[in-house]
Amino acid sequence: MVHNHCVDISARTDYAIRGLLMLAQEALSAGVPVSVETLAHRQHLPRKFLEAILGDLRRAGIVVSQRGPSGGYTLSRPAAQISLGEIFRVVDGPLAEVRGLRPHETSYDGVAEYLPVVWVAVRASLRRVLDGTSLEQLLSGDLPPEVHHLAEDPDAWENR
Repeated sequence: MVHNHCVDISARTDYAIRGLLMLAQEALSAGVPVSVETLAHRQHLPRKFLEAILGDLRRAGIVVSQRGPSGGYTLSRPAAQISLGEIFRVVDGPLAEVRGLRPHETSYDGVAEYLPVVWVAVRASLRRVLDGTSLEQLLSGDLPPEVHHLAEDPDAWENR
């Protein structure tokens, strides 16, 4: 049996970014806290799962929670100052690992001697896209040129 492993963008990361985009949008309009129930309903997300993710984001200082009848969550700082890479790391850990090691910690002998260079380059490309894209850019669609350039390649949209 062949197992294909790929860079996996987890449900936690997907839900975190979608929830934070809603908070960013709310900050532009009314600027009031948004309840977990509202976030979950509008994005069709499981409430309990989203609640746990928001707890992680609160502990990391990305969101602030407010209790009470008009309580909920708000971004702790402007959406332009929150990168997708930061969110990814909070909810899922490092952007790239090789057998539990960071790419720069790998080392091989013989024919695979130069493989760590490739692993570091893979991490660098993830960083370039994820750390170079803010919630504000994602919300507005004004994505960085690097992201547009990569996505404009027709081959990028094909499965392999």
